[in-house]
Amino acid sequence: MAAHIGATGKRPPLWKHGYVTSTWVEPSSTATALLLLGQGADPASERGVDCPGELPPPSDPNLVARATAAKAALGDRVFVLGHHYQRDEVIQFADVTGDSFKLAREAAARPDAEYIVFCGVHFMAESADILTTSAQQVVLPDLAAGCSMADMAALPQVEAAWEALEELGVAGSTVPVTYMNSSADIKGFVGRHGGVVCTSSNAERALRWAFERGQRVLFLPDQHLGRNTAVLKMGLDADDCVLYDPHKPGGGLTAKQLREAKMILWRGHCSVHGRFTRSSVDEVRMRVPGVNVLVHPECRYDVVTAADYVGSTEYIIDTIEAAPAGSAWAVGTELNLVRRLANAHPDKQVMFLDRTVCYCSTMNRIDLPHLVWSLEELVAGRVPNQITVDPDTAHHARVALDQMLALP
Repeated sequence: MAAHIGATGKRPPLWKHGYVTSTWVEPSSTATALLLLGQGADPASERGVDCPGELPPPSDPNLVARATAAKAALGDRVFVLGHHYQRDEVIQFADVTGDSFKLAREAAARPDAEYIVFCGVHFMAESADILTTSAQQVVLPDLAAGCSMADMAALPQVEAAWEALEELGVAGSTVPVTYMNSSADIKGFVGRHGGVVCTSSNAERALRWAFERGQRVLFLPDQHLGRNTAVLKMGLDADDCVLYDPHKPGGGLTAKQLREAKMILWRGHCSVHGRFTRSSVDEVRMRVPGVNVLVHPECRYDVVTAADYVGSTEYIIDTIEAAPAGSAWAVGTELNLVRRLANAHPDKQVMFLDRTVCYCSTMNRIDLPHLVWSLEELVAGRVPNQITVDPDTAHHARVALDQMLALP
């Protein structure tokens, strides 16, 4: 998925904009920083348990040595996956880095690995469990590493919405599509009802497949990815999309709206990408003349339409890598990744789109202390925080995932 491309032309050297080097400058801290380091949990709103025993602080000089020793002791029995949004102290121990689906597929491609340690969030570990063999055990270093977007679509809510469509007589002509960033329960629901899973890279293909089989799509759980794909890539009108709010009777929509809609968008969003605003784009353009704005399709519609480039996490990485030296980029995605890109490309000016911090607070719960604890537990013969999906849910979720893999 890509937005319009901005005006091209030779840009003046960066020093004319006040830049001498591309040294990373940390955005200003905010109140959200209080929960960024994986300290504590909120069981009322997230999947959360505390790790037993004493965890050394991240600054402990022995942590790296302990992780290295534990990983070496496990050898090929363990395979560590690191999502792009993880902090550097964790990424350094990953055997493979990538986005959620790439990592799940990498886990499935390592059938000889007894343990899969997934440094990501809960739905990602679930997908890894679905795609790996029964002989493999998937570990999430901190069970408090959930996903606010995935939690915005609970199975009872989605089943109630589907029942409402059945009562209107339109469920038979509706195809459910769920974003990869959803729970195994939701993927299973979609598989049971003839739908498909999508990623931010293949959302357009998934929607075209769905519209070949039905008159409308129920898109879960990210409203922004659904709207951006439908309107900007599929050519649908904004009025073809309605927003279903599970906290309101009937989703807050009339029977007429549901019958006539082509896209029924679930009221869900990414807490990281949803923070970016059109004013963020306008401000960086004023501050950095000639800057390229590159954002993730989970951003709001007005942000995506104001950007120069839009695409998945892998697309963002590839775009920065291919950019010419001296170019300036304001990137609208998770801060750990932006900082890593800036440090990896000192010949380019890579900056965060917003001036305030935008870590994924739940992703950042996977810190080095939790990783060390998980690896040392495995060395001791204990499997901590194992993620398992029940067989029936896993079967139907696998159906939806396999359908995605079969997309033309």
